[in-house]
Amino acid sequence: MVAQEHSFLRKLLTLAGVVSAVIMVIIVRLSYLQISLTDDFVTRSQKNFLRYEQKNPLRGNIIDSMGKLLATNRPVINVYWKGHGNKKLSPEQINSLTTLKELLHEINPTEQAINRAEWKAQKLLLAKDVEFEQLSKISERFSSNPSVLIETDFTRLYPYKKMASHVLGYLGNLEVGWTGKMGIEKLYETSLKGQSGLTQKVLNSFGKHLSEKEVEQSLAGQDITITLDLSLQRIAEMLFPKDKKGVFILMDATDGSLRVALSRPDFDPNLFLNKMDQETWQEIQDTKPFLNRIHNACYPPGSIFKLVTLAAALESNIIEEDTLWECKGSVIVGNRRFRCHRQDGHGHLTATEAVAKSCNILFYDIAKNLDIDVLANYARRFGLGKTVGSVFNDAPGLIPTREWKARTKGERWWLGETLSANIGQSYLLTTPIQIARMIASIEVGYLVTPRILEESSVTYEPLTIN
Repeated sequence: MVAQEHSFLRKLLTLAGVVSAVIMVIIVRLSYLQISLTDDFVTRSQKNFLRYEQKNPLRGNIIDSMGKLLATNRPVINVYWKGHGNKKLSPEQINSLTTLKELLHEINPTEQAINRAEWKAQKLLLAKDVEFEQLSKISERFSSNPSVLIETDFTRLYPYKKMASHVLGYLGNLEVGWTGKMGIEKLYETSLKGQSGLTQKVLNSFGKHLSEKEVEQSLAGQDITITLDLSLQRIAEMLFPKDKKGVFILMDATDGSLRVALSRPDFDPNLFLNKMDQETWQEIQDTKPFLNRIHNACYPPGSIFKLVTLAAALESNIIEEDTLWECKGSVIVGNRRFRCHRQDGHGHLTATEAVAKSCNILFYDIAKNLDIDVLANYARRFGLGKTVGSVFNDAPGLIPTREWKARTKGERWWLGETLSANIGQSYLLTTPIQIARMIASIEVGYLVTPRILEESSVTYEPLTIN
C-alpha cells in the first residue's frame, strides 16, 4: 500500500514538473513575442492598414546670369476619379463618366479599374495635363461633384528648347521619379531635387481608403544660377549654322565665366519628359546629339596651335621678334616637300604677319631647331593635354612626345612629324574648351578654370614650366 502511494506521488510530481516546464516554455515564448518582437509585429500590423505615398517636391530652377529662367517647372492639371466605397457606380456617376469622356475625348483607365477605385474608395487618374479649354468645361460642369477631383502637379520645362542643352542636361527615369541624367541637372541633382514629402493613408481590411494625413512636408529644391548669358547664347545659336557640327564658346578671360556654350548637334530636353516612342528615339540617336563637344570631343587644333609654337620658338631663341622670313610656298625637309596653303608663297613676313596670314613656312623652319619634347612642354604650360578642372568631366586630349610614341607606337619620332605638330597636326588632340582657355591665358597671363556656376570661386594657375 505504501509502495503504491509512493509510486502515485512520483507520477504526480513528474506530471507537475512536465506541466511546469510547458508553462515556462509558454511564458518564455510569449515574453519573446510580446517584448523582443514588439516592433516587428507593430510594423506588420501597420502594414495591414497603413500605406505611405511619396510626394515629389518642386524642383529648383536653373537661371542664367541675368536672372532669366533656363529650366523651370510648369503646372500640370490632372483630373481624378474619387471613389466613395460603393459596390458599384450609381446612375449619376455613370452619367458623369460619360460626360467626362466627351469632354476629355479619352479616359486612360478601363471601366473595370474605375469600378475597383470606387469600391476601394481610392483616387484614380483619368487624364493628365488637361488643356485649359477642357479644364474650364470640367470645372463648370463638376464644380460640386465629389467624385471628380482637379489637382495641380508640376513638370519640368525648358522654355528655350535646344538652347544650351548640353549645359542644362535633361531628366529621365519616369518610374522612380525625375532624376538628372546629364549636365547641370545631373551634376547638381541633390541641390535641385529638394526633399520629398510623405503622406500616410489608412485603409480597412478590404483595401478601402479611409483617411490620409501628411507626415513629412516636401521641401522645394534650390535654384541654381549659372554663368551663361541668354541674350548672348541666342545670338550664337542664330549665327551658328543649323546643319554644322561644332562648338561656339564665349568665355570671360579674367574669371573663366562661360557666357556662351553651344555644342551642335543638340537636342530638346523637353522630349524626355514624356514617354518616347521608338521612332522618335531612333531619330534622335541618328544625329548623335548627346556628345558635349565643348568638353568631351578631341580634335587636332590646327593653325591656332601656331601660337604655342611661336611662344616656344621665341623663348628658346630660335627666332627674334623682328625676324623676317620669306615664304616661297614650300620647303623641302629630307626627301619631302612641305607646302604652305598659298602655293605661290607670301613673300617676306614678320613672325606676327606669319601668324596673321597662317603661313606654314615659318613654322616648318622653326621645326628644324625645335625639339618635339620642348614643344610638348610649352603645350602643357598652356593647359593642353590635361583636363581644365571644370565641373564637367572633360577629356584631357593628347600632346605627343618621343617617349609617348615609343611606348604606344613602338617607333622613333621623326622630324617630319615635328613639322606637322608645329602647325597643330600630327598626333595632337585638344578639346575646344582647352583652346578657349589657352587663348584667354595669352590675354591675361594665367590659366583660368572655366566656370559655369555664378557662385563658384575663381581659380587659376600661372603660366609656368611643368
